[in-house]
Amino acid sequence: MHFPLLSLITTVHNREQYLSETIESILTQSFHNFELLIWDDGSTDDSVEIAQHYAAQDKRIQVITTNHQGRVKSLNSAIAQTQGQYIGLVDSDDLLAQTALAETVAILETNAQIGLVYTNYQVINECGQLLRDGSRCQIPYSKEALLLSFMVFHFRLMRRSVYEQVGGFDDRFPLAQDYDLCLKISEITEILHLQRPLYYYRVHDDCVSSQKSIDQILCSKQAIEDAMQRRGLDHEYNLQMRVQSQFSLQRKTHSSPQSHSRF
Repeated sequence: MHFPLLSLITTVHNREQYLSETIESILTQSFHNFELLIWDDGSTDDSVEIAQHYAAQDKRIQVITTNHQGRVKSLNSAIAQTQGQYIGLVDSDDLLAQTALAETVAILETNAQIGLVYTNYQVINECGQLLRDGSRCQIPYSKEALLLSFMVFHFRLMRRSVYEQVGGFDDRFPLAQDYDLCLKISEITEILHLQRPLYYYRVHDDCVSSQKSIDQILCSKQAIEDAMQRRGLDHEYNLQMRVQSQFSLQRKTHSSPQSHSRF
């Protein structure tokens, strides 16, 4: 039986507005030797129908539907259903640049000591318009710096063997599972930063970082403290956390052109 070299996982929960664009950005990749598992986590909108529409046209796509169980359990369950030597995640509202898979696979194929490669990203809005370059990927990577800044952002491609060695995603970190995983991976293998903008990260009102930012920060704090303990740093350092509030004004959708104000 022939297994694909790469397994891509997209977990979905009510993303009908963006899912077609996400899937099409995957199917138009210049690299073709992959499977795409779309794991629907109890969507109540048309996400399943959209996913099944594409699966009917491309045999590389598999769609699995379940009751809502949350992102971490969905990720671990989905990955367990795949076979690829390499694993990549694409969020159901984001986009891949056309050569994202080709460029990241090439690095893992030619550098056996590297267990994970990640790329630069650009931020887009609800309409797909480019807003700015991603800020996290501008932070130089090091195993030590990763303790304080999650610069290992999107897009990431990792070896399945590395993912399995660290035990997969930890459900103790429902809002920082990626950060916790990358901290663990950094402790057992090399991570390489490919400084190319190959991922488009979409910001909108329904994304997790917008809705649950405080909870996400607290989850990240626990992930860092666990990493400090694993690295034997907890006897020498205390982790200090400072949360800064930031406010913005957004115009109400029913506002008329005459209601504009200057500040």
